[in-house]
Amino acid sequence: MEGRLSRAALALKPSQIQELSLLAQRSNAINLAEGFPDFPAPPELKQAAVDAINSDYNQYRHVQELCDYVARRAKEIHSIVVDPLTDIAICCGQTEAFAATIFATINHGDEVLLFDPAYETYETCIALAGGVPIYVELDPPMWTLDIKRFRESFTSRTKAVVLNSPHNPTGKVFTIDEMTAIAGACCDMDCLAITDEVYEHVTFDTEKHFSLATLPGMQNRTIITSSLSKTFSVTGWRIGWAIAPAVIASAIKNIHIKLTDSAPAPFQEAALTALRSPPGFFEALRTDYQKRRDYAVKMLAEVGFKVHFKPQGAFFIFAELPENCVLSDVEFVAKLIMRAGVAAVPGCGFFHTGSRICNGTHSESSSMRGSLESQRDLSYKKRYVRFAFCKSKATLDAAAGKMNELVNKEGCLNLD
Repeated sequence: MEGRLSRAALALKPSQIQELSLLAQRSNAINLAEGFPDFPAPPELKQAAVDAINSDYNQYRHVQELCDYVARRAKEIHSIVVDPLTDIAICCGQTEAFAATIFATINHGDEVLLFDPAYETYETCIALAGGVPIYVELDPPMWTLDIKRFRESFTSRTKAVVLNSPHNPTGKVFTIDEMTAIAGACCDMDCLAITDEVYEHVTFDTEKHFSLATLPGMQNRTIITSSLSKTFSVTGWRIGWAIAPAVIASAIKNIHIKLTDSAPAPFQEAALTALRSPPGFFEALRTDYQKRRDYAVKMLAEVGFKVHFKPQGAFFIFAELPENCVLSDVEFVAKLIMRAGVAAVPGCGFFHTGSRICNGTHSESSSMRGSLESQRDLSYKKRYVRFAFCKSKATLDAAAGKMNELVNKEGCLNLD
């Protein structure tokens, strides 16, 4: 029967991360792998969803008022003026908004620049559209962007740049200098920018999120994608949106309608309650997640992980394996699940080595990649593990307890 599958389906193979997720489920491991909260959503938001269902908002539905509120929030937060009638597409989560954006803008052979490490869904969408993902490495351990390397990654085939800030998996918030350089390159090369801003309200310390679309020359070439999921602890509701120039937004809407018709009707209604949240809600959110981040950083450091980069935003810590650990990230996570009963994600799922790389003053084709990559030390790509700290204190305490039970006299996890 495999012969009946399309080339696209055959190309989508289960990853090692999926296999480890199944192992974690069979082992009933504590889930610090997946980026969803395990505590309740705000009660007023849940009640709004219940009220919408009881009011029979249960059929296909486009809630224009939701577009109005997204536009209002864009103006309040980013000082971006958009037309809610033409510039916003409500989708089934940020994932569909991103996919529809790619399908609306990328043709076969178009190149799309991404920053490595990167969330794996981006590459899948680009490949399904026939595009070519091109990865620009961020430099560990602080995950800085080499502006020269970034600029040299552009070619005449580059159509778009994907920017995720705050960043999954590292927790990086791109600096103003980095954002300005990205914007400048997009304008100079006449490229689109596609942003994933789902963690826009989850930043820490003095860091503040701002959208690439706010920079000079960028609003008319930027597609912002975001959602309710992370901010309001409703990752299963699947309410997201794209904000884009009218022509692109219209194409995104058309693709969304052909694929899923509408986002879940009662949750669109409930989203109105979410977007009406007062400023105090978002400040409390930042404070709460910062406490969880600090707890998780301390927890991991105490069992031997090297946390060089303290997350500036998002839900994750991208920790390096203990110095004396000879296991790869995949081997380590498998043993962590089986011995400690704690699940995490191996970093290799976010790193990419199979795309064109930049060398010297021009980009090289994949046929030259092997010899060039062999000259560079890429061993760090098997040395990182991602932990999610968007969990209840009880979950984090339980994970800390299980890992501390296996700490040896050198202060590191013993998983033998």
